[in-house]
Amino acid sequence: MPNLKSSKKDVRRIKKRRERNSQQKSAIRTYAKNILKAIKANNKEEAQTLYNHFASLVDKAAKKNLIHKKNADRKKSRMSKKIAAIQKVAA
Repeated sequence: MPNLKSSKKDVRRIKKRRERNSQQKSAIRTYAKNILKAIKANNKEEAQTLYNHFASLVDKAAKKNLIHKKNADRKKSRMSKKIAAIQKVAA
């Protein structure tokens, strides 16, 4: 347990940041799962709508260094490939 006033404040600050970061990462994972469910159900409109929001969340997380920029690009690329594949199959 910290003794200094500034250290106590740091502990509170770190706790808030950890909670916020975990919420954002959880939201990204949830959107990824929902996109995969929509793809499995052959619902390309819903998948595309979810992907747009997913890409926005991933970009924001990368901008804040919550995840690495290349990790964000990889996640978006893989999801967009899956959505494109379902659109080719449906056509």
